[in-house]
Amino acid sequence: MAQCRITEIFYSLQGESRTVGLPTVFVRLTGCPLRCGYCDTEYAFHGGEKMDLDEIVAKVAAFNPRYVCVTGGEPLAQPNCIPLLTALCDRGYEVSLETSGAMDISKVDKRVSRVMDLKTPGSGEESKNRYENIELLNTHDQLKFVVCHRDDYDWAKQKLQQHQLNERCEVLFSPIHGQLQPAELAEWVVEDNLPVRMQIQMHKYLWGEEKGR
Repeated sequence: MAQCRITEIFYSLQGESRTVGLPTVFVRLTGCPLRCGYCDTEYAFHGGEKMDLDEIVAKVAAFNPRYVCVTGGEPLAQPNCIPLLTALCDRGYEVSLETSGAMDISKVDKRVSRVMDLKTPGSGEESKNRYENIELLNTHDQLKFVVCHRDDYDWAKQKLQQHQLNERCEVLFSPIHGQLQPAELAEWVVEDNLPVRMQIQMHKYLWGEEKGR
């Protein structure tokens, strides 16, 4: 039986992306090959519990959700994340995947909304970006830049224009919590009239730095 190593499964409000504010079940897979300087889920790097895919799907179903978010860590670092995503889609949920952009997304079920990062220089992991993934994105997906400072913003703006990202999918600009003031990023986006959605991590304003949201 196929298994995934799971850090936690919980029900909360989605704090980011297109479905922000909607009640969502989060399935957090254990492990990540990246070490971004601003990571807020380091507790998911190690440990976790091996669970059969049927067991995971049953635990999700107990919440009777409409939306399911598979996250990490880096979920795609576990090969069985792919069949897990398909199994969740088969149950009729609206499924999203949060992924770093460092792993191949080509095998992800087409019904899944892939919320993919492009790592900015401020993350410390810019070299891990897998630019081949950009060609795979479509209007069902979302591309996220976590912006640490003005240099990151200028870098993200250049990538936006270079790859015409807004013509491929929805683009999200998010300020790093506690380091870049959201109003400052908002002013830059408005000043440059960028075709992006500026977002904040709503869960951190609701529950602070508490993990699991």
